[in-house]
Amino acid sequence: MNKEPNNKSKSIDVTIVGGGMITHDLILPSIYHLQRTGMVDQISICALDSAPLKLLMNSSEIKEAFPGQQFHAYPPVKEPSEKKFPDLYMEVISKMQPRQMVVVALPDPLHYGAILNALDHDQHVLCVKPLVLKHAQAVEIAAKAYEKGLFVGIDYHKRFDRRSLIARRSYQLNQFGEFVMGEAKLIECYFYRNSNFQNWFTCENTDPFVYIGCHYVDLVYFITGLKPVGLSVAGVKGKFPNGNQGYLWTNGRVHFENGAILSVTNGLGYPDQAAGSNEQCLQMYFEGSGQTGMINHDDQFRGVEHAYLEEIGSGDSRFSYINPDFMKLVPWEGPGYKPVGYGFESVAASVGMAHQIEQAGHGKTDPVSIEKRRDILREIDEKGIIATPGNSSVNELVVEAARLSILNEGRYVQIEYGADPGVSLRAGG
Repeated sequence: MNKEPNNKSKSIDVTIVGGGMITHDLILPSIYHLQRTGMVDQISICALDSAPLKLLMNSSEIKEAFPGQQFHAYPPVKEPSEKKFPDLYMEVISKMQPRQMVVVALPDPLHYGAILNALDHDQHVLCVKPLVLKHAQAVEIAAKAYEKGLFVGIDYHKRFDRRSLIARRSYQLNQFGEFVMGEAKLIECYFYRNSNFQNWFTCENTDPFVYIGCHYVDLVYFITGLKPVGLSVAGVKGKFPNGNQGYLWTNGRVHFENGAILSVTNGLGYPDQAAGSNEQCLQMYFEGSGQTGMINHDDQFRGVEHAYLEEIGSGDSRFSYINPDFMKLVPWEGPGYKPVGYGFESVAASVGMAHQIEQAGHGKTDPVSIEKRRDILREIDEKGIIATPGNSSVNELVVEAARLSILNEGRYVQIEYGADPGVSLRAGG
């Protein structure tokens, strides 16, 4: 890495911090395709050790889809996998040309430090959800990014699912009525327990509600604009293969400002032998004048069933319900394959916004150029499609409340807004 100027004015360099499953399945294929289009120039990936980087480099699926494309690996793949480099990503970011982009794809508790490090080195940021685990941290990140005219996006990719966008528009047009009752479910595959999850997905760090349930709480807020005002989350503990204890199942009940209730069930336990890679759905009911409305998104069943001659990977059993809408690599008019789906579109939107902001600022850091960047940041926040710290910090209040609740045996936690937002255990339980 060096600080030589990027001569491609219409492209930005991207450093991905974290080389795990989400990088393999979504982030790297998306960034590789954006490199094809000219939006992205150099790609670097930092990991704790060389093992995940070797897997990414040797992935037959990625090599077939993106022939000839490569990334810079930190540490180099020749390093022994048992040698750890916990701070290497900071060195890599420090050597980036300013106003490029850092993608944070680390375990939840590590987001905050990595994001601040990127912002301190004048980098735009895309972070996997949830952004951070404390509301005050989200406020700090929003203020720092705005001051510097930098973009921070959070990959709540379900916002880009067309069915979610259709529902948002219909709700805004009052075609459903007022939301009153809902139920959401997202159960990830059992094999997650055998992954790196067992090293960090422990009781003191996170739980399924925070990790994946936040998708659907955010989605209800995205569709309706209603703020959560309180919740309770109960968990069922279990042991990972390495003996670490974690919450493997959770159930949450979220109350919204209009009195509506959403039940959210999550876990790491969808059978590996079952069809499809997970189970997920959202159902919402609405009150109208003398009638009711409904949204029913059965996100596991999207009308596509495949039966293979043999298992083709950990995400699909021999008979599978295929989700063509999230992220798939498909034939196209160019070399290899291209990513399609709302997962790719979400990543592309955030990278595209960082690119747009830099074009507006013409690479300058004078007050006029910074203010032009801030104008775009305000527009992004107001539009509310891409999740940012400025337009979705209610999610951090929900996450903070959820952790307080589950660590107190499911006690109800209130969420307060106003001048000093925060969460607190309700008196009396």
